[in-house]
Amino acid sequence: MLDESPRACEDHARSSSRSFKKPGIRDESMMGFVFFFFGAIFGSFLNVCIHRFPRDESILHPGSHCPQCSAKIRWFDNIPVLSYFVLRGKCRKCKSKITRRYVMVEIFSGVVWAACFKLFGLSAMTAVSLYYFMVLLGVTMTDIETGYIPDKFTLPSLAFGIAASAFLPEIHAQTDWIQGLFRSLLGVLAGGGILLGTGLLGNFLFKKESMGGGDIKLLAMMGAFLGAPKILLVFLFSPILAMPMALYVRYIKHQETIPYGPFLAITGAWMYLYGDGVWNQLFVLP
Repeated sequence: MLDESPRACEDHARSSSRSFKKPGIRDESMMGFVFFFFGAIFGSFLNVCIHRFPRDESILHPGSHCPQCSAKIRWFDNIPVLSYFVLRGKCRKCKSKITRRYVMVEIFSGVVWAACFKLFGLSAMTAVSLYYFMVLLGVTMTDIETGYIPDKFTLPSLAFGIAASAFLPEIHAQTDWIQGLFRSLLGVLAGGGILLGTGLLGNFLFKKESMGGGDIKLLAMMGAFLGAPKILLVFLFSPILAMPMALYVRYIKHQETIPYGPFLAITGAWMYLYGDGVWNQLFVLP
């Protein structure tokens, strides 16, 4: 049975920061700003991954450059958030528009980093949570832009989630590493297996591919962090979340498909934070 508290993940995360004193309000605000700053920097790096992973390009070479004219981006034009507005959303050299996705990812990444510090403090749980949320953000934006979820996001993260569950069993509200590892592996099997089975059934019924392989790997990866009960909730609520958009695209835009990864990612983030409470409300008798 899962912990009855809807904030179980937060409670266990706070308990993992054993050696740190609770900061004062002023110090906490300053640390929140610091986390936002570094989160925006990481968001800039995440933008590189979002652009290059689907194209199978290196994230190290070449350096940052304009995708239109290939001009090298100098350091003062590469300051997260600020440079976008200074340049008015255009390349300094060729004046081509810079997609708003860059600044949106940087801002949202900063907010997520600050929020994780607020929720989990200075702890190992913060680091694991940041990794998980950043992968979900990268997957969401990549799937929206390309309709494709690169294995470079999901497969290394699946391995990381399993390893992190053994070293930090608090992820699954456990204290024993064997239990943490077991729940992570069970989540991987549940996530990947459920979506694979659903996809095969859809292929049989509709005589066409109904579920992409990237979605299956994404749900398996999320299962490593969430465990089986929460991944079942992701499977349950994601279609409900996606339905309004699917109807809009089908009957207004007259298109057949929508990227499903963003809805899995949004639901996966929700269940990471509040899945224990949702599960107990739905399935645990009072």
